Amino acid sequence: MRWSAGWFGQSKRSRAPRGGEPVPVLQSAWTVGWPGGGVRAVGDGRAELAVIGECGADDDQLWRALATVRSRDWRALTTWPGSYLAVARCGETLAVIGDLSEQHPVYWRPERSGVWWSTSATALAALDGAPVDTVSLAARMAFGQPDVLGTRSLFRTVNRVPTGHLLLITPERTAAVRYEPAEAEPVDLSRAAPTVRAALTAAVATRLGDLPVSADLAGLDSTTLVCLAAQRTPVTAMTFADERLRDDDVAYATRTAATVPGVSYHAVPGSPDTVYYNGLDDLASLPVTDAPNAYVVTASIKRAVLDAVIEQQTAGVHFTGAGGDAVLSAPSSYLSDLLRSGQRLRAWQHAQAHARLRHTTALTVLRRARPASRSTLTEAWAQLAAELRRPPRPWTPQAQQPVAWTPLLATAAWMAPDMRHQLAAALDTAAADHLDAPSTLAAWSDRQDLARVGADTAGWSEIARAGYGVELAAPFLDNEVIRACLAVPAEQRAAPGRYKPLLAEAFTRTDVLPDFVMKRVTKGGFNALSYAGLRENAAVLRDLFGPASRLAAAGLITDAPVADMLTRAATGQPTAQGALHLAVSAEVWLRQVDTAMTSWWEVNSRAVAA
Repeated sequence: MRWSAGWFGQSKRSRAPRGGEPVPVLQSAWTVGWPGGGVRAVGDGRAELAVIGECGADDDQLWRALATVRSRDWRALTTWPGSYLAVARCGETLAVIGDLSEQHPVYWRPERSGVWWSTSATALAALDGAPVDTVSLAARMAFGQPDVLGTRSLFRTVNRVPTGHLLLITPERTAAVRYEPAEAEPVDLSRAAPTVRAALTAAVATRLGDLPVSADLAGLDSTTLVCLAAQRTPVTAMTFADERLRDDDVAYATRTAATVPGVSYHAVPGSPDTVYYNGLDDLASLPVTDAPNAYVVTASIKRAVLDAVIEQQTAGVHFTGAGGDAVLSAPSSYLSDLLRSGQRLRAWQHAQAHARLRHTTALTVLRRARPASRSTLTEAWAQLAAELRRPPRPWTPQAQQPVAWTPLLATAAWMAPDMRHQLAAALDTAAADHLDAPSTLAAWSDRQDLARVGADTAGWSEIARAGYGVELAAPFLDNEVIRACLAVPAEQRAAPGRYKPLLAEAFTRTDVLPDFVMKRVTKGGFNALSYAGLRENAAVLRDLFGPASRLAAAGLITDAPVADMLTRAATGQPTAQGALHLAVSAEVWLRQVDTAMTSWWEVNSRAVAA
């Protein structure tokens, strides 16, 4: 697994990451698994700056940024294209700055004479074998929002830097400090469109170099990346084309490849093995990730695409549209914000359009939105804590439940009563401690969706690198792309009657995307492969959650509701598939953690010699 770590304190430490490479210029900082070109650093004696990852700044820009470090304008260090971690020192102050999508998360662990920091919580826990924080894991499973418990990580004694914050270490304190506003200053869609186009174009260009380029070619998001990349270099485009998927991805992909110069197209056929949950009987075949990762559920499908890529070319860069949905559109929960701000007529108009899409009534849509319009984030958490202290309610699909700042997922109903009560207490504490909550539900949920998608994409990157030597590129998760898109109000990004209007506005009359692509209003789905996987791997799933289950031992699941859910799923009945994905990924991760605590650190010979 790729990771970075460092020590900032009064004395040198006797340990260093196993196999780590010292970061140039910075003292007591290392990277593991990063190629040399992915680690760059500059310093002039008064200030130091390192960027780790795919950073679009050239060397001159890095040198000029030392003045920015001295002025402590930390946010300015996050505005280059690419996906990277920034580490900056000025005097006795160190700032460690991750990205806005959690592909480069930051954790810290204080000691008496200094602070350890890392992009891996597991690595910091391995310093002394700190155990998993089961309440924090319960929150991830029950809410699906990484920032609910603030600085609590998945390990006791290891702290997490929340989304939009940086780690700031000074002689006086060590703390997570916000560098990104909780809510963006709103920008009208038509004004934002050129900025979105420029940011996405730069994000793609930053990943292009001497390596071969491949890409997913399926929906509107991935098609945009293919077209942008093909303007500069040949692209090998792939569509997963399992015959059980009844969508029009292949038709659009074939037409796109025939229209756009430089695109070589390949359809990837499915097989009996390309279903959800395949391969869970051999956990050793899955790469270790720093947190539960959703892609363990779909690993066989991702590998089929990567197998096809390697058959066509040597390992290179593979583009994915991950994150596109999160930044280019928005869930209908924004209706709660319209109601809260008194825009009742607009809410009614939008509700009518959403109702037509869902074959329901506008009143039903608004009834779902109204409860969240009458509470703040912290008030909603207090209500959620009270709900957790009561017996679980019967399961109903998420689409039929009231809109919520933080939805209570089906996994919460599977937990033991004591765990639910512990989670409620943690939620009460989080509500009391949360000081800068956004005023709109859309601003909160957008950031949480991005953090979840980004963390999962980091896990997918491990699959691509470990098994194929392929570098995954997700330009929609770049900081500046996120900023440009989320500045557009949710009701404009999700305006009924237009599919992803922000992307269409950004690329109209540019000759980048063919007209027929921008007029597309459909999107493929994988439900058929999900239910097929549930049927075909029912025995494996029962074994995973059986007597040896780590989740069950911790009270994070109980037998009866899980057995009932698996029975319903195996017979094709509606079930909480998203909740099951979370439980499966958490179970796999817990089993991996059991064997991953001994291989992170080694004696730091330089410190010992000193």
